Amino acid sequence: MYKRILVPLENTVTDRAILDHVTQLARHDNASLVLIHVADGFAARNMQQLKLRESEEMKKDREYLEATAARLNGEGLQVDAVLASGDPTAEITAAADREGCDLIAMGTHGHRWLKDFLFGSVAEEVRHRTLVPVLMVRQPPAAGSNTASGATSA
Repeated sequence: MYKRILVPLENTVTDRAILDHVTQLARHDNASLVLIHVADGFAARNMQQLKLRESEEMKKDREYLEATAARLNGEGLQVDAVLASGDPTAEITAAADREGCDLIAMGTHGHRWLKDFLFGSVAEEVRHRTLVPVLMVRQPPAAGSNTASGATSA
């Protein structure tokens, strides 16, 4: 069904939930994966304009992205990795188009109430900006929590 799946990663525990889910889907559909991390700190957002060097945070992000791609390649999946910088929503939606992806699969944190209300979440913004289907997989609740988890599609 899917041929190329874009997977935004944050270098957080949320990544495990989406990677566990999307690797199974990629194997089932014989799809390739495009891992993307969008660095959005000051250096990342202003790198071109101010001719800044890659920050330590961006170097760590690149290492994480490349190590994750190498691990998944080692498991027999076809994986590309992209380190972008700037606005996460804009970069993710642009990458989906540029890379010819037919699914965006994202991990989510669940609701953060006031913060989500005031600022929105990247997953929700992506869902509203793209015509590419978006699969959201929620991070499992912490031990002792009684909230539900699971995948939803938009």
